[in-house]
Amino acid sequence: MTKISIDHKLSKKTADTIRLLAADGVQKANSGHPGMPMGMADCATVLWTKYLKYNPKDPKWADRDRFILSGGHGSMLIYSLLHLAGYDISLEDLKSFRQWGSCTPGHPEVGCVPGIETTTGPLGQGFTNAIGMALAAKMTGAQFNTEKRQIFGTHHVYSFCGDGDMMEGVTSEAASLAGHLGLGNIIFFYDSNHITIEGKTELAFTESVEDRFIAYNWHVIEIDGHNHDEIAQAIEKGQEETEKPTLIIARTHIGFGSPNQHDTSAIHGSPLGDEEIKETKKALGFPEDQSFYVPDETRELFQSHVNSVKTEYDTWQNQYNEWQDENSALAAVWEKMINKEIPGDLEQKLIDALPEKTNATRNLSGVIMQAIAKEVPSFIGGSADLDPSTKTFLKDFPAIQKGQYNGRNFHFGIREHAMGSINNGIALYGGYIPFGSTFMVFSDYMRPSIRLAALMNLQNIFIFTHDSIFVGEDGPTHQPVEQLAALRTIPNLLVLRPADGLETALCWAIALRDQNIPTALILTRQTVPALERDASFTNDDVYKGAYVISKEKNDEPETVILASGSEVEFALTAQKILEKKSMSVRVVSVPSKELFEKQSCEYQRTIIPESAKAIAVVEAGISFGWPNYFNLPLIKVTIDNRFGASAPYKLLEEKFGFTGENIAEKIETFYKK
Repeated sequence: MTKISIDHKLSKKTADTIRLLAADGVQKANSGHPGMPMGMADCATVLWTKYLKYNPKDPKWADRDRFILSGGHGSMLIYSLLHLAGYDISLEDLKSFRQWGSCTPGHPEVGCVPGIETTTGPLGQGFTNAIGMALAAKMTGAQFNTEKRQIFGTHHVYSFCGDGDMMEGVTSEAASLAGHLGLGNIIFFYDSNHITIEGKTELAFTESVEDRFIAYNWHVIEIDGHNHDEIAQAIEKGQEETEKPTLIIARTHIGFGSPNQHDTSAIHGSPLGDEEIKETKKALGFPEDQSFYVPDETRELFQSHVNSVKTEYDTWQNQYNEWQDENSALAAVWEKMINKEIPGDLEQKLIDALPEKTNATRNLSGVIMQAIAKEVPSFIGGSADLDPSTKTFLKDFPAIQKGQYNGRNFHFGIREHAMGSINNGIALYGGYIPFGSTFMVFSDYMRPSIRLAALMNLQNIFIFTHDSIFVGEDGPTHQPVEQLAALRTIPNLLVLRPADGLETALCWAIALRDQNIPTALILTRQTVPALERDASFTNDDVYKGAYVISKEKNDEPETVILASGSEVEFALTAQKILEKKSMSVRVVSVPSKELFEKQSCEYQRTIIPESAKAIAVVEAGISFGWPNYFNLPLIKVTIDNRFGASAPYKLLEEKFGFTGENIAEKIETFYKK
């Protein structure tokens, strides 16, 4: 027996309402995926009308349950649920599914409609985001609950996922970590309908998902996904299990309710068609001539649940107010975290933390991060088993492990893809500024999560060390050549590549201050010198993405050298060589090409003046993406059409032409032509 009572007739009618809303929405758009919403409508009905903790009048309630539709192609399911639950989404919005300017796009996008917790669609990402949210909930509870008031992180994270999610590698990475950490606040429904786009899953997928997840240390339950009593019992068993994540394997029929198309691959991603929708409505006992029909009793069922949760919500708010009064110091930290407050003098504090001696920017960054952790309580993160190399462990704080969630360091293991996506979930949860670190060449493993962070405007900091061929002896498998340019192609991703300690400190401040954009921080393995700057330099120059680090001897440079990261040093050496030959050369450090290109034309002209006859770009990577600013000829000191090589990095500098002498020679040769 379940703890709740189910009116089976009403519950079935509600599930059928959801099925038909989804089918009507897809049919009207003549585009979309009706199969999954129709198949999972029963699980959704029981969860949303009996168990899910939410308040449509306060969609950001801190202790709400999170619901993630990992298979975002079934978006009409969540749109229908949000409408019925009373969120700000109307029937007209459902009728505008997949249309220009609507708030109901083809896949759910965070920010379009209240109640959408994350942007889903690429399979496995929503599953992994949900694990990040569950981890954030555990951390929040560990930090802010008191013996008297257990009010933070007491909710669950629910997710619907399917066969596609189960096949994606990122799901395996994240599920393994969730089991290791004992995230007992997870209850995921696996929509096991045995159908994919190409046909039956047995074409390529015959493993036992149950055995796999048991091996991951998950609590696994198998049910009939159309039996409302079994669904309710499974949810309650999942809620009772506090030491392991729960996976409910729901055996379902894709397109359930459709007389002729259920259990077919056709219904996965195509409208049913007018005749089949009529047949489906007839079979389910709904008016055949009405679209987007919602019975009054269905609305009343949802409203009854919302009203019951409202009582719990009001109790929570009272408890929260009392917690604030009893714990003023803890409440002050909470306010800083939820607002992600950054000290006004952060830049100077980070600069003051820099060691006097020169070092690799990865090491300098590691020192700076210790200072950040003291000033910014939201700052948390870890590495993909590479902290000894990326220097990202926050030394004054413990690492998170099972049952020990009051820490600020993560051991993600060798799971780069999951690290990025879990951190996206943590960022979405609220109150945290997560970072994850690995070698830059492995940013390729993380590209989907980086792209989604940019799409969702998430403040997620991706730290990539070992940023060039100057990794050295490890050779071309570990030497990034194309990755810097590839990262720069992602819209809304801020790529920062500092040249020395001062730039590293300021780049960190940039990453922390902008709450609406992810950052890729690119750092060296090898030592770089502390650079001298022109007397007119101010910290704000770095915020503009490019600045003159060394002026020409007169006010009319013929050549402007643009360089980033460790290559700025080589450009400065080339300038000295050319000046001895009476050539007028300016050196510009470009920590962020994106920020520079956002500046006004007037500012860009102060960097590349009208006297310039050519631009030289010095960067240990491919030249792709560097424009010929103001239509000036581009002299390239880059690496094109090949990868790196295994050798000591000083030898690689010479062999690949990253020396002051070679840069100067290339510039001279240009003018001799």
